[in-house]
Amino acid sequence: MLAAGNANAISSSRRALRSEQVPESDYTTLPNGLKYYDVKVGGGNPAVKGSRVAIHYVAKWKGITFMTSRQGMGVTGGTPYGFDVGSSDQGLVLKGLDLGVQGMRVGGVRLLIVPPELAYGDKGIQEIPPNATLKFNVELLSIKQSPFG
Repeated sequence: MLAAGNANAISSSRRALRSEQVPESDYTTLPNGLKYYDVKVGGGNPAVKGSRVAIHYVAKWKGITFMTSRQGMGVTGGTPYGFDVGSSDQGLVLKGLDLGVQGMRVGGVRLLIVPPELAYGDKGIQEIPPNATLKFNVELLSIKQSPFG
């Protein structure tokens, strides 16, 4: 059983590595400037505004990981990040991440290229300078209807 888990983790790692090499021209660009590429389409109903989602993510700027939910013990370590889809309107989650999760299905893996206006804008934050374009690798783990939706 442990070997199968490791095989899945290795498979996920290889898929993630390959996905990092997807040319930007293969991404779908939304009118707001957000770009996405589905590495793997999940199953079930899509995440919509008002859904409570749990994701794993890796956030990068210029190829350097600056934030991730995957830190922890072992290959599958880390604590998933949860939020209500649509909560970026209240400043509770990065707008590009919020919009990028919409339409994903459980088990899906999506790459996002988030323009500055959907990220930290002209202010920046900590090591992220103003007007920075960010990249996210997002895996949708679960969807629940929010009691607040």
